[in-house]
Amino acid sequence: MLAEKKERVIMGIDPGTSIMGYGIILEKGNKIELITLGIVRMDHLDDHFLKLQRIFEKTVKLIDEYKPDTLALEAPFYGKNIQVMLKLGRAQGVAMAAALSRNIPVNEYAPRKIKQSITGNGSAGKEQVAAMLQRLLNFKETPEFLDATDGLAVAVCHSFQKIPTGGKGKTYSGWESFVSDNKKRLR
Repeated sequence: MLAEKKERVIMGIDPGTSIMGYGIILEKGNKIELITLGIVRMDHLDDHFLKLQRIFEKTVKLIDEYKPDTLALEAPFYGKNIQVMLKLGRAQGVAMAAALSRNIPVNEYAPRKIKQSITGNGSAGKEQVAAMLQRLLNFKETPEFLDATDGLAVAVCHSFQKIPTGGKGKTYSGWESFVSDNKKRLR
């Protein structure tokens, strides 16, 4: 059995079609440190496919720059507007594809699970999550958009789960493993 690395870089993404938030942390044993957080803006783009291209390209660029060991994504929540759900699902899928193209394992978490793990309250607001992350990771800057702290929250949530890289759950280390687990979805 392989020993788990003592350090790992975790990238979290809050996918969106107007603004995608991301956060990257370094986990050292039981301690976590902020590496970076930010947003990718797409609200100026009218074409949905250009937005998806931007999500893919920016995600690959972040992966190539920060070399995360794993990617954690916020799963789309259930909403009444099916068109919004489809667009968010595509955004999430494109971010997954970017990670899988670099053989980075992917994990996803429901919004309530993320809020619960950060604040202890699954119904917490974005401001509460951001404030808790500021205390936890000791940073003062309030991001211009709470999407950045939402992306960071996904990374921290994954760290708190103590799932080893390539562990159990909805984790895929590349296209081959995804395809082998999802044969019924292929035609």
